[in-house]
Amino acid sequence: MLPDLSADLTARLREAFRTAGYDADGVVDVLGPQAHAALGRGEPEAARRATRDAGAVGSLIRLFLLGDTEPESAVRAALPDVDLDTAVKAEVLRGSGDGLRAGLDIRPYGDDEGSWWVIADQDSEQRGGPVPTDHVLGVGHASISLARATSRRPVGTLLDLGTGCGVQALHASRHAGRITATDLSERALALAAGTFRINEVDVELRQGEWFGPLRGRRFDQVVCNPPFVVGPPRVDYVYRDSGLAGDDASALVVRQMPSFLNEGGVGQLLASWLHRKGEDWAERVSGWLPRGGVDAWFVQRDVADPALYVGTWLRDAGVDPRSEEGRAKASAWLDWFEENDVEGVGFGFVTLRRTDAAHAEVVCEDLRHAFDDPLGPESAAWLDRVAWLRATDNAQLLATRFTVPETVLLEEVSSPTDEGWEAVVRRLHRVDGPGWQQELDETAAKLLAGFRGALPLEDLITLLAYAHDLDADALARAALPIVRDLVRHGMVVPA
Repeated sequence: MLPDLSADLTARLREAFRTAGYDADGVVDVLGPQAHAALGRGEPEAARRATRDAGAVGSLIRLFLLGDTEPESAVRAALPDVDLDTAVKAEVLRGSGDGLRAGLDIRPYGDDEGSWWVIADQDSEQRGGPVPTDHVLGVGHASISLARATSRRPVGTLLDLGTGCGVQALHASRHAGRITATDLSERALALAAGTFRINEVDVELRQGEWFGPLRGRRFDQVVCNPPFVVGPPRVDYVYRDSGLAGDDASALVVRQMPSFLNEGGVGQLLASWLHRKGEDWAERVSGWLPRGGVDAWFVQRDVADPALYVGTWLRDAGVDPRSEEGRAKASAWLDWFEENDVEGVGFGFVTLRRTDAAHAEVVCEDLRHAFDDPLGPESAAWLDRVAWLRATDNAQLLATRFTVPETVLLEEVSSPTDEGWEAVVRRLHRVDGPGWQQELDETAAKLLAGFRGALPLEDLITLLAYAHDLDADALARAALPIVRDLVRHGMVVPA
């Protein structure tokens, strides 16, 4: 039996939430920064205390965010126009002794432009035990990470492949003219439909496996948070397990996504990949791409060892790794890793662009250090820079005037010598976006010192060669690939 989140019920819930102030800002206002941070860490008591005298919004916070049982009178006061029997039948609420508890996770979630409500299943802590196989995950670290890594430039059509509870489609509503969302799970589609109704967002829903419901269609943008957990070919939880072995789910999406993009269309997804003994991860993931016609940027954010990986995902589902069930699942999982020479599991973001260019750009790089800025603007800018570099031959590059952005600094590490301090490391550091860093030798650092937009690259090379008695042609051959790489990373820009 699927929850019936009808238009009437969601409209009544929306009105009650708006009246009470149960939105992203309202929750923070009631809890305050300390209690809100504690709730995010899974420590609810401070939040519970903060809601004692908060009226209707306090009741809603305790009900839907803390998982508490509330007296029926308090629930009626917080949801005055909602028929409670209808809400129970729709799984929004459930009886609990003399009161009522939330049956679904309905929480405010916002961006810089406003607030939404997301309807999902309760996690293992709220349920008090492991989640069922058809569990529909709510707003989590992965969905937030993908949202922050997604380009937000206006597009006509967008596909949210594997929508789950609908988080990516909500973000897409800010910049896409028409949105299509798919999922294999009937329950996910039912909850996503509720999410879209309560937020008055128009989304076309399709049920089916992977790209199956979309044959013959193309989109300007595709986003996907797939079931990317790697391991044996089984499905314990549909929100994370694909039933495909290893990293085949990520490979399938990367391989098929370009054929569902319009020319120039962009696809972005979270993905995982195996690190196997004797194999370069970059060669592995670039091998997933179709031949030609696709610019691709693979960004590896983390690599987990097998034991840590298995323990993390067991706990995510509410399974104690020390229990009999946990030990059995961990043993089978680790056996599979060992049999397949898996030394680690990489995780990161993939950006694809369909292109008719003769030479597509494929780059795989590590980005494991911490940074604060969202990656979405950088992914869009990366594609722009790649297109500019492709259209600019070496002669044109030499004729270009460059500048170094104010957000790029040159760091030097020096060691003491008999003559004073001597630089041993020169590192260019971009302090915005993903915080790229690149080491330079002394000659390259001197060349970049002339990037002030006044002289073309060729003249700067000639002057530098003359000043240091270097061969200008040899210096140009050495400088061109360095400049291209710095342009690709936004560390130097055309004036």
